[in-house]
Amino acid sequence: MASVLNTVSSIRLSKLNASRVRTQSNLAPISVSFTRRRLTVRAAETDTNEAVEPQVPDKAPAKNGSSFNQLLGIKGASQETNKWKIRLQLTKPVTWPPLVWGVVCGAAASGNFHWTFEDVAKSIVCMCMSGPFLTGYTQTLNDWYDREIDAINEPYRPIPSGAISENEVITQIWVLLLGGLSCAGILDVWAGHKFPIVFYLALGGSFLSYIYSAPPLKLKQNGWIGNFALGASYISLPWWAGQALFGTLTPDIIVLTLLYSIAGLGIAIVNDFKSVEGDRAMGLQSLPVAFGSETAKWICVGAIDITQLSVAGYLLGAGKPYYALALVALIAPQVFFQFKYFLKDPVKYDVKYQASAQPFLVLGLLVTALAMSH
Repeated sequence: MASVLNTVSSIRLSKLNASRVRTQSNLAPISVSFTRRRLTVRAAETDTNEAVEPQVPDKAPAKNGSSFNQLLGIKGASQETNKWKIRLQLTKPVTWPPLVWGVVCGAAASGNFHWTFEDVAKSIVCMCMSGPFLTGYTQTLNDWYDREIDAINEPYRPIPSGAISENEVITQIWVLLLGGLSCAGILDVWAGHKFPIVFYLALGGSFLSYIYSAPPLKLKQNGWIGNFALGASYISLPWWAGQALFGTLTPDIIVLTLLYSIAGLGIAIVNDFKSVEGDRAMGLQSLPVAFGSETAKWICVGAIDITQLSVAGYLLGAGKPYYALALVALIAPQVFFQFKYFLKDPVKYDVKYQASAQPFLVLGLLVTALAMSH
């Protein structure tokens, strides 16, 4: 019966006196007798030696997917059955470094970090809170609420493909959330805070992550609000946590980091281009859906570049010209890679662009932090 899959079948009803059916395939006719009629199934004429190409879904992952990409939680990943590797994939470790770097910037901006065992240990715990725990919570939560969109855009991802059960995903979300909040509480006690500022920053960030992904608010449905919230989560919140751990949060730092979050908005838009099909189907107004890819490309690079130039102008006005000049020098290669990769094709070159340009942006964050510490 397997050869039926390579042929186009036709069904003919004939009376009892009908002539015997002839076939040109190797499949023998199959007859089912009724009271007055005989049902004959006949294979259509085909060349049995002709190869038939299988239909491969357009969204299928690459046959030779990368195990390394799987562990980082990025596209091009191999299919995995090991539950712990799948759990790690859901946390998207590739998204942790910006949060870890934000803690470094906050510690540097405080002016009170010292290279002692205690301060290094505190910073490592704060990095674990911001990266593996709370970013892992955010990414897992986002994948959970995006499972219907992923079923359209990337049906081979762990949740829509069924590689991990719903109960396992929900358990992971709670473990990561509670782990991150516990780290925050420990840091407040360790730093001797009378007011648990790190805990409340972690709690606020966790709530922001929830309303970003979950209905009824689901901030990500609006390209402007959602991407700014994402930018603030990646830049402002870890910076505030690092600075609050070693020093004091000041209004100028809060304003400056929120301004930098507009650059984070631009970075977030980069990831929206590959999800246009699913976003449109689910009614999400990402900027590429709302404005079209061509306009959204320029909004993206404008948000990144104009924000950094504004910060450089602020540093210049604050009497820190060398820091301002260093920041401008770090903006230049970002613009170069925008024209080389991103503006040509934001889907095809998104990974190359981010790998090439974002190191200069995060170095700019550190330059700004060092400027504010003096």
